[in-house]
Amino acid sequence: MDQAVFASLLAPAGQELLARVAEQSGTVDDLTLGTRLRREHPSDLVAAAMTQHRLRERARAKFGPDAARMYFTPDALEQSTRASVARHRARRLITLGATAVVDLGCGIGGDLVALAREGLRVRGVETDPVRAAVARANLAALDLDGQVELGDATRTELAPDEVVFVDPARRDGSGRVFRLDALVPSWEFVTGCLRGRAVAKVMPGIAHDAVPEDVQAEWVSDDGDLVEACLWGAGFAQRPGRRATLLPAGLTLEAEDARPVTGPVLTHLVEPDDAVIRAGLVAELAARLGGHLLDPHIAWITTDHPDTGGLGRAFRVVTELPFREKQLRAALRERDVGALTIKKRGVDVVPERLVARLRLTGSTPATVVVTRVDGRGRAFLVDRADESR
Repeated sequence: MDQAVFASLLAPAGQELLARVAEQSGTVDDLTLGTRLRREHPSDLVAAAMTQHRLRERARAKFGPDAARMYFTPDALEQSTRASVARHRARRLITLGATAVVDLGCGIGGDLVALAREGLRVRGVETDPVRAAVARANLAALDLDGQVELGDATRTELAPDEVVFVDPARRDGSGRVFRLDALVPSWEFVTGCLRGRAVAKVMPGIAHDAVPEDVQAEWVSDDGDLVEACLWGAGFAQRPGRRATLLPAGLTLEAEDARPVTGPVLTHLVEPDDAVIRAGLVAELAARLGGHLLDPHIAWITTDHPDTGGLGRAFRVVTELPFREKQLRAALRERDVGALTIKKRGVDVVPERLVARLRLTGSTPATVVVTRVDGRGRAFLVDRADESR
């Protein structure tokens, strides 16, 4: 889709076409629908409308009801922030005193939408003319104020009151990239911004030692999915270090330099949320729960106090099972186990393959934790703590 086609899509005839696609999609197959619509509209406009409809359906998972009025490109939708996560970031910026934000590399404007909706003055800068046009259209479609400029993020002049937001591209011609030296704008540019009042969205797999000093790294999960790491610049004058945030509840846990303490298996096992694990805060959560780790290098906590406060999932230990496969099969068959869920950490086990080899045919569902305790493989029959009460 080029600028001219997108402009036609925004015109009255394009809007009527979009409405027809939405109305008729699902009633006939795409080939039939496309053929029918091309009798009245240019082929490139029909293709753009049908693509937009499919993208809007995919975008519901990130943008909710807003997706039906927004516009997307495939790559930009892939990189776009979930609306819930963008809203969390916008609200946190407000608590840190921000009033205006410039989004350097704003893409289709998903973050601009969240920032503007929370009352911040927003300006987007984008090098791609189609994405810039889409960002403007998205602000207009949702009746939000904001500017979008075509330009180079690395050469943008900042107003004194503007906070920088940067979400560097993590894709190249071959797909997604996971190296900091492959980001666009460059990692050097991003870290330069973070010396001041800036916030950067980066991949959740970023290494702890790659985070600059005086910067706070926040790992964010949404409905249990780890979605991003967010770096908060030194100019916000807040405590640096690591933080985990769990949405939609907005729960947080911050680094306290807790030492990993190990000990025997207690009445419950706790699996921390992935944001807690990736932030390296398992020891902090164990201390909060009055428990300890099963192994210093494995993210399982054991405790007699299973109320995790939403920061993890607690499982009641029903009994210990044999770790060796033959004896494990016999023990599970004795308990009439059929459908089996295996949760594993720190052991060389592929859950799907193990389940297939066990060949269980019973009538009772079960969950087994297979992990390492003090360097030795162990297996435990468990049930969800909230289901066992």
